[in-house]
Amino acid sequence: VDRVLPKYHEWLAKYPSFGVLAEAPAAEVSETWRPLGYNIRPKRLQSIAQQAVEKYDGKLPSDHDTLLSFKGIGEYTAGAIRSFAFRQRAAILDTNVARVLFRIFVRKGDPKSHAMKKHLWAVSSAVLPQKHVFDFNQALMDFGATHCSARKPKCPSCSMKGFCRSAAI
Repeated sequence: VDRVLPKYHEWLAKYPSFGVLAEAPAAEVSETWRPLGYNIRPKRLQSIAQQAVEKYDGKLPSDHDTLLSFKGIGEYTAGAIRSFAFRQRAAILDTNVARVLFRIFVRKGDPKSHAMKKHLWAVSSAVLPQKHVFDFNQALMDFGATHCSARKPKCPSCSMKGFCRSAAI
């Protein structure tokens, strides 16, 4: 966060709209992004901005299928955009969420297999509340990053240990 936050503010100051980002020189966009890694992202973001300007009056659509039509937007990103930007009821499944859901509800099998990912998407959809989806998804991501972490999960102090399938081991 300490490294990303200043770059986030710089990015928004330089590219306050899809129109500005769409028209910016590609080299400048990449240079602005550079210290963050994932160097394909600035190209994809600019491509998304260009498509949004060309087809959607400079706005990002909020429906699932249209979001998936953008190069660089997959299931997770579409769900995250719908949940966080549009406050819609949409499941997400990033690395942290997948870990939490796998540990609590599944425990057995290969968590990285295609079949398991598909199953975890179904679990993510099933546990999604009707209201406060933004808060729920954010909490799930944070819980996976801070409490149910990959290397040192805090199972003894976990409020879910009573029904978590992995805590029972």
